Order: sequence, then structure tokens, then C-alpha cells
Amino acid sequence: MTKKIKTINDFNFENQTALIRVDFNVPINKSYEITDDTRIRYSIPTIQKILYEKGKIVLISHFGRPKGISSKIYSLKFLVHYLSKQLKVTVNFHEHCVGETVRKKVNELKNGEILLLENLRFYKEEEEENENFAYELSKLGDIYVNDAFGVSHRFHSSITILPKFFGKKKCIGFLMKKEIQFIDKFSYGKGKRPITILLGGAKISSKIKIIENIINFADYILIGGAMSYPFIKMKGGMIGDSMIEKNQSIENTLKKIFHKNKNNIIHLPKDVIIADSFKNEANTKISPIHSIPNGWMGLDIGPFSIKNFCKIIEKSETILWNGPVGVFEFSNFSYGTRSIAKSVANTTEKGAFSLVGGGDSIASLKMEKCDQKISYLSTGGGAMLDSLKTQTLPGISAVIQ
Repeated sequence: MTKKIKTINDFNFENQTALIRVDFNVPINKSYEITDDTRIRYSIPTIQKILYEKGKIVLISHFGRPKGISSKIYSLKFLVHYLSKQLKVTVNFHEHCVGETVRKKVNELKNGEILLLENLRFYKEEEEENENFAYELSKLGDIYVNDAFGVSHRFHSSITILPKFFGKKKCIGFLMKKEIQFIDKFSYGKGKRPITILLGGAKISSKIKIIENIINFADYILIGGAMSYPFIKMKGGMIGDSMIEKNQSIENTLKKIFHKNKNNIIHLPKDVIIADSFKNEANTKISPIHSIPNGWMGLDIGPFSIKNFCKIIEKSETILWNGPVGVFEFSNFSYGTRSIAKSVANTTEKGAFSLVGGGDSIASLKMEKCDQKISYLSTGGGAMLDSLKTQTLPGISAVIQ
């Protein structure tokens, strides 16, 4: 896939203004200090390459969900000091994204200078694929660069419409290139075998199409969290009050998956930690997953399942993980997810390739202090999952055209 897409290596940026769509939607604390700067750090090489070539840079990003309304809470201004420090260059800021004052500010940029514009989502047009808004943005650069993998599955103006106005002068940055290359190992089964894909989390609807696709080439598919209960129920198991998404299309797809699972590629938990209420202090016991009593719900995978999942991970050469295998935010039900985190990290240290995406999965790795041991932490859980449905992401298609 990467061969068809122009990257920033295909351009010389001297005397050119690069309009870079980045994803600086980073988690912060109450003091506006960044608690995880992965997304920004991964975009730094793209920015540095353009600076080195004496190009000019205009950065555009969203932050949070301000729903088309300007507010200090969602301003990107807090990033100026951090970016200036990281890049060792003064980063200028403008409180708008479009309009005459912005164009004037961009025209004043000298080679090697950076201008960060205000939150794109202060304009409702950003989330509406608005041609006029995209056209106004296009006046701010000579070359369009998409380095915002985390939102490249969204049909937003700066992702899908803006590139149209740049003809052949559009490309992806280094962060995007890496994400595409690594996901290709899974999307097309190119990775070294055995290939193991571990999917957890609450919603099966967002991942069921992925399972239908990856079952054609994965060696092992491990399913944990609330995603496992529709499978158990379909097989005639009793799941008590466990969380389950009810949806006819899910049931139909599950039937197709069961039909395809002739080689027993899919592995479900055998035992779970069940609780009598949805809270950390609930009464708990271990139960077989197919016979959970009424009034009880499964909130984590059990000791046998942890052992089984870890055994499979440890014999894998290529591992993708997205989503916790229990209610990770409750400390009493986080053991399964933390055990998986350690197992993926240890297997990576022994030479396997690992790709991990999704906030909770990455948080559990950090909790166990093993996030540095993973081959690559994806900057977009949702975009990573959409890539596994064998679609070319909208943001990538827009750059290829």
C-alpha cells in the first residue's frame, strides 16, 4: 500500500509552506500538562525534516469535542511552550484557522518558522466535510501533509476534502507511513508467523467485521472482555447479567464467523471473575464462562484463561492487541489485562513484533512499566481497527487520488 502513496520524502520543502494536519489531541491533566505525548513525539520527525529543508510550517489539529464552539478549555494554545521546547524553535500561535488575518500571518512566515493554528473543531464545518471551509484552509499551504493517523478514519474537512485542493502536491508524514507499514503486517497476513490478534473491550459491533476478515489469515484470535459474551451466548452458554450488545446483524456475522472457524483459530476465555454488581468493591468468585449464574456478571478473565492466552502470546512472532480483557478501570478487575500487557512485552523482548493500539491497552502497558518494550504503540485505536477491515482509510484515499 505504501508504494502508491507519496510521502514527505517525495518533496523538497525549501521555500514551500507545508500545511500539516497533525493529531495533537493529547490527554492532559487539570493543569493542562500533557500526560501522554506519544502522538506529538511521533510527528516530530516529519516537522524536523521540513525545517531542515528550510520549509515553512503551518500546523492544524483538533483537540477534544468543542462541537463548533470556541472555548478556552479546548484551545490549542497550551501546546506552544511544549512544542517550542521539543523542536528548539519558537512556535507561533494564531487564534483562528481561516480568514484574512490567518493568511497574512502565514504569508509573513520565513523559512524554518512554524505557525500553530487554533482548534479546527471550533468550526462546525470541520466535522461536516465542508468544501468552502476546506478551500479556505487550502490557501494556507503549498503542500498538504497528513500526519494525523488517529483521525484518518474520520470523514472530516481537513482529512478528506482539504487534500483535493492540492492536486499532486499532497503526501503523508513519517508517522502515517509507519502506521500503514505496521498495520499491513496484519491486514494482509504479511507478518512472521504465528500471527496472533487479541481483541478486547466492550463493543463487539466495532470489531466484528475485523474478526470476519482476519480469520482468513491469523493463526490465533484471542477474544476477551465483554466482546466474548455474544460468542458464548451463541454457543448456548449462560452469561448471567454480563454486558452484551444486542443486534441482529451481529448475530448474523457471528454465525458466519463460527462457520469459518473450522481450524479453531478463535480462542475465548474458559473462566471469568464474576461479580454481583458493577463496582470495584463487589463480591467476586471464579466461574466457568458458559455457566454464569443470574445476578452475576463477568468482569475479568479468570486464571485459567490468563494462562492460556499468555501461552499463545508467548509462542507468537507477530502480535496485535486492541482493548482490555476486563473492566480495567476497576483495580480488582484489571489483573487479566495487566497480565496480557506483561506477556506481550516479554514476548516482544524475545524477538516478536508487537503493535498495540487503544487507550486502555496502552494505559495497562504504562501501568506495568513495559510500554517501552512494545515494537510500536499505535496513535489511533479506532483508525487501527478500521484499517483491519481491509478498507483504505478515508484520509489515506484522499492523499492517493
